[in-house]
Amino acid sequence: MKITRAVVPSLFTVLNMFSGFMSLLHASRGEFIAASWFIILAAGFDALDGIMARITKSSSEFGVEIDSLSDVVSFGAAPAFLVYQLSLFRLEGLGILISSLLMIFAALRLARFNVQLVGFDKDHFVGLPVPVSAITVASFTLNAWNDITGLDPAGAIALPWMAVVLALLMVSKIPYDTIPRFSRRAIRREPWKFVFFVSGVVVVFVTAGGAIFPLLVLFITLGIVRYVVMLVRRVVQGPAKFDDEEEAVEPSSIER
Repeated sequence: MKITRAVVPSLFTVLNMFSGFMSLLHASRGEFIAASWFIILAAGFDALDGIMARITKSSSEFGVEIDSLSDVVSFGAAPAFLVYQLSLFRLEGLGILISSLLMIFAALRLARFNVQLVGFDKDHFVGLPVPVSAITVASFTLNAWNDITGLDPAGAIALPWMAVVLALLMVSKIPYDTIPRFSRRAIRREPWKFVFFVSGVVVVFVTAGGAIFPLLVLFITLGIVRYVVMLVRRVVQGPAKFDDEEEAVEPSSIER
């Protein structure tokens, strides 16, 4: 059996899926902190499989499909089950419905990505990326859950609303920036993106992960604000000019 370069990114994809399974396992035992960290670990493996695919030049349709299947587990089923086990089980049928939205809408978004895929490079996402939604749930849990006192009252109130908002954002048309590439050309073209990303990583490490949730809330909010500004510009300048600008960007980007 011949081993190809495509095995390298696929290995990280499998580790992504395995981390999602471990998150489900820990959540079923009430070990919510561990379940949250496994979701974040899955996101790390998800980022690495893309990096390794570019390094080994082994991007393929198979890689796209297995990656999406892994993402449904790690960033759809795992966070959905986590929020249900955390608190939404108290809402009975309504809690099942709300928590399932994170899984269902993640699958819908990934399916949309697969059917609209053109090439393997992208300069922005359309809709909130599923890993960002999942990490938001995980980091919220890390901030709001205490193994002794449980979920704080404010967190219990916010959780169902957060689940619904994240689910809707995943299938929205709101554009979100991708992780910047560490190349001279990318840094010269968009230095501000590189600076913000590096600053965010430093803050996360300094706070031992405590800043993940507020940084993601800021990222999500800025995307919404920018989209609202775009809509206002469309009304003020007219749809024709806005559509021309949109067409100039869209062919070089894909959704995920």
